[in-house]
Amino acid sequence: MKSIPKLIRRFMGIMTLSIILLVILNITFFAILFVGNTSTFSPWDMADHAAAALQLTDGGYSLSDDIMAKLREENAWAVLIDNDTRQVVWHTDHLPDNIPLQYTLSDIAELTRGYIDGYPTFTGAAQNGLLVLGFPKDRFWKHTRASWDYGFIADLPRNTMLLLAVNVVFVFLIYAAVDARLLRSLRPITNGIQDLSRGSPVCLTERGVLSELAEKINKTSAILQNQAEQLRKKETARANWIAGVSHDVRTPLSMILGYAGQLETSENLPETERKKAAVIVRQSSRMKDLINDLNLASKLEYDMQPLTRKQENAVSIVRQVVVDFMNTNIEDTFSFEWKTADTLSACYINADKDLLKRAIANLIQNSINHNEKGCVIYASVDEDNTACRICIEDNGTGVSDQQIDRLNKTPHYMICDTNTTQQRHGLGLLIVKQIIKGHNGTMCIGHSEYGGFKVVLIIPK
Repeated sequence: MKSIPKLIRRFMGIMTLSIILLVILNITFFAILFVGNTSTFSPWDMADHAAAALQLTDGGYSLSDDIMAKLREENAWAVLIDNDTRQVVWHTDHLPDNIPLQYTLSDIAELTRGYIDGYPTFTGAAQNGLLVLGFPKDRFWKHTRASWDYGFIADLPRNTMLLLAVNVVFVFLIYAAVDARLLRSLRPITNGIQDLSRGSPVCLTERGVLSELAEKINKTSAILQNQAEQLRKKETARANWIAGVSHDVRTPLSMILGYAGQLETSENLPETERKKAAVIVRQSSRMKDLINDLNLASKLEYDMQPLTRKQENAVSIVRQVVVDFMNTNIEDTFSFEWKTADTLSACYINADKDLLKRAIANLIQNSINHNEKGCVIYASVDEDNTACRICIEDNGTGVSDQQIDRLNKTPHYMICDTNTTQQRHGLGLLIVKQIIKGHNGTMCIGHSEYGGFKVVLIIPK
């Protein structure tokens, strides 16, 4: 079944795309987060600039106005610790009260890498001393015990990629496990839907994540099977009724034909009475033909008429049917023309010879029945690489475009109207369509190039 591999490929594609997008999204998120939290302002650079800008004058130490403005902007303070005495010899005006003014070497080491009483501090080498900048307690976070193994730092890119690959594989395995369970549930569902399309009964196990869907499919199958069974019963009853009526009508109809034939040829009856008997004979014969057609149409519709198909020459079959009609006592107003190319002597198809002859005979008889004033009936056969085309047409009265469209589109050709004297396009064309359908062919009805009615039978080789 092609749907399951296609579904698996779709799931795998979605999973792969999801992982790629997830990785890109995470990288983008952390990049935006890093850039957003890393300003261009560096407290170490500011400490170096302030230390370089601090000058010793006759009036003491002084700091340039622009550096002081930056310190106020950052709410920072500064002190200068003398190299020799380790005392604060200068500080800004807004120095917090809890900042000591005397330092030991250990205090200086501590403040250089960390804090003074919770204030993050940064140092710069000034003239004759050490300049210390202090910032608000919530301004910076300092990692005071930073020490990393060199091998860890050197292997960090490789380990990062390895960790990322492990995460991708882990996500893949989780996704595959979940999808495998879903696909196992989908396989019987898709098989059940295919069985429904073929009309086969379906009984799925109603469990798993798709149990509700399986239940609905089972109910649908039960409904369809019940409808099919009811339809089979109706069609069987219909076929049996048609066969029974056909059988029951044949016996009295044969008696009518027999007695009417005797009256038609009786010398004891006047000419007018014999003509009436002749009309009874013709109409009874027509009724007999209609009953036979109805019975055959019913058998073909319900596949009760077996087709004995073998390789046959379509050219010979059509020619034989035309010759048989020419040898019957049809009126002189009807004539035949053989339009098959002389170079085409054979066109072999896999066909039931008797049924195909019946179809062609019905088409010829159709042209005769619908042209009271006579017509020329044209018969032709041609072929291509895949099919054989049999064409029966005439130059009679023909039919309208609306009738052509209706005859091609309606599922049957039973037309009821007020004309009861002539046979309409009815069972004859229906039988032809059913016979050609049984041969896996098609029937096309249209206008003849000679102005009349045209039917083309296309039968595959």
